[in-house]
Amino acid sequence: MSTPRYPTVIKRHALFTRLWHWVNVVCLIVLLMSGLQIFNAHPSLYWGKDSHFDTPALSIGAMRADNGELRGITRLGGYRFDTTGVLGVSGPDTDREVRAFPAWSTLPGPRWLAMGRQWHFLAAWIFAPMLIGYLAYLVIGGQLRRRLLPRAQEWRHLGKTLIDHARLRFPRGEEARHYNLLQKLTYLLILFLITPMVILTGLTMSPTMDAAWPWLLDLFGGRQTARTLHFLCASALVAFFIIHVLLVLVSGFVNNMRSMITGRYALPPEKEPRDDASR
Repeated sequence: MSTPRYPTVIKRHALFTRLWHWVNVVCLIVLLMSGLQIFNAHPSLYWGKDSHFDTPALSIGAMRADNGELRGITRLGGYRFDTTGVLGVSGPDTDREVRAFPAWSTLPGPRWLAMGRQWHFLAAWIFAPMLIGYLAYLVIGGQLRRRLLPRAQEWRHLGKTLIDHARLRFPRGEEARHYNLLQKLTYLLILFLITPMVILTGLTMSPTMDAAWPWLLDLFGGRQTARTLHFLCASALVAFFIIHVLLVLVSGFVNNMRSMITGRYALPPEKEPRDDASR
């Protein structure tokens, strides 16, 4: 008869980290959906200081087909894609409406630019100081060095880590106590590059901030370039969010959620226990 094996429970996330995580979840959802509301008011992106309406880097709109049907058209550089029902035109066939992003994805309503901007700014002024506070916590508290900075030996196993992730093989036992190299690199990229870029490019789009900090326009090459970079970095955050949620689901939803709510995380055993019948 096999001896029962009990998982080792560790303290994985401090209270400050857990609070920061969940407040950020709310802020990022509001920022994303209100940002799409703002984007819908002028669904085109440009490079440079000015809006070149004839040659946008990206535009989402609609056009009439030869049969009179309204079709959603997304232009990316010199390429054109029919995105009816997803982007450009949404709604049932009998009541299609021209809209870059569909109404269900925008806050606070289908068409409310002024309030959308207020929601966006409110969430941003909560999100940005909390990010600065969390980065200070990582650096001053030593968490950055202990938990996120890659070690030399980890680089030698990068290929194996990539293959294991592709096969959905996740760390077990003592190895699960720490973030692996891919997790560390992803978190460093998000925390120290992508998210600060979102904040700085957002500030660059504000005439008030440009007056106070004119170097922002020089840093990003103009307000239109800043707007495009803001959109791209926000899209990267959305991609990270989707992948993060999927990995939480497949690697142990209950265990991962418990660690982010209570801080306690049960280390998966090195090997799955076998019963006598399998011997």
